[in-house]
Amino acid sequence: MRAIFVNKAVKRAAALLGLCSLMVFLLIGYGMAMLPEEVAITGRQMLVFNAPYSAELVEIPTGKQPGAIGWMPEQGGTDGQAAMAEPENAPARQAAFKLLRLFPVKSAKVTVAKRSYVRVGGDIFGVKLYTKGVLVAKTDLVTTAKGNENPAQAAGIRSGDVITAIDGKEVNRKAEVAQAIENCGGTPLRLTVERGGSELTLRLAPVRGAADGKLIAGLWIRDSSAGIGTVTFYDEKSKTVAGLGHAICDVDSGEVIPISGGEMVSAKVMGCYKGVDGSPGELCGVFDTQTLAALQKNGETGVYGTLAFAPKNELLPVALKSEVKTGAAKILATVEGTTARYYDAEITRVSVNAGAGQKNMTIRITDPALIAATGGIVQGMSGSPIVQDGMLIGAITHVFVNTPLEGYAIFAQTMLETARESAQLREAA
Repeated sequence: MRAIFVNKAVKRAAALLGLCSLMVFLLIGYGMAMLPEEVAITGRQMLVFNAPYSAELVEIPTGKQPGAIGWMPEQGGTDGQAAMAEPENAPARQAAFKLLRLFPVKSAKVTVAKRSYVRVGGDIFGVKLYTKGVLVAKTDLVTTAKGNENPAQAAGIRSGDVITAIDGKEVNRKAEVAQAIENCGGTPLRLTVERGGSELTLRLAPVRGAADGKLIAGLWIRDSSAGIGTVTFYDEKSKTVAGLGHAICDVDSGEVIPISGGEMVSAKVMGCYKGVDGSPGELCGVFDTQTLAALQKNGETGVYGTLAFAPKNELLPVALKSEVKTGAAKILATVEGTTARYYDAEITRVSVNAGAGQKNMTIRITDPALIAATGGIVQGMSGSPIVQDGMLIGAITHVFVNTPLEGYAIFAQTMLETARESAQLREAA
């Protein structure tokens, strides 16, 4: 009897050990895939990562692992001056990641950067975009003497295409496309179309509508867009304002709207449709006359423009990705009038993996006043700055439709890098 009991205990212990080993193996594999290949730090900053992973800085012996360490240019402080490179005799370091502080997972390249400072946003703004070319929202059937036809589809035109020229002549407005179709006399038009980064030439043959005999093509197109959002920061060094944290996309095609220009103008919140489970809410705003910036970029990480004035907002340091952690935070948002205020929130997940895009963090609203006013995160709050430990760490980008208290956020460091790249391209043009 005792032998049977011992055998059962041994089997249970072996099964438990096997399960633990499997869990360790899976967590190591997950860490290898999700932990960053490169970590940026400032000076002697300690590395902090969420459990069960930890990281420590390890000096690399001279001559070992060439290229494992690099020094980033300092990215400007309040003086906006370029920084000297780290001295040649500075110790090379790498980040050593471990699981449960015991099991090695991977090593990452370490770079050092000077702290950057920006003027924190929180201001509501109105955006007016003008497209580069005209965006095809959809194609549609038209009724002719022969029956229903879809000339645009027959030409190979798809939703999300951008028509940039007709018969070699640049077009940027709906009226220009309508005029070209009306004046073609039934002769096929040569369209220059951008699709997925490639340029195509398509042949569009308009048809005459059965009702009035006018030439039509079955095209639904857009040449402008408007809405409201929240400023994330003003970067005095690059003279750039950044907002939204995500691109402005066409409501029908879902494609990023390519722009030829636009404006960010001041706005005022007049009310709010509260968010509820299954239905996101929305801030209701009206545009003002003050121009905040001339827009140059509508991209995956937000909208960016040239500052039209010297901002007086609070100056805050920008956190590096490696400094962002789960726990208490605050968001700065305008949900009434024109005054931004801080509200309590919690960072529930952080992903430093470069592929996370606009979804670097998951954030949950915990402030009773904001929940009472909006129900949580609503449309119009995209771009709202997130502050943790006195640093700007990111901006809200999306709301969870089924749980409006929660949403995604992007790193502030990512947006600042885009802002300064945009400014460099602007200066080079």
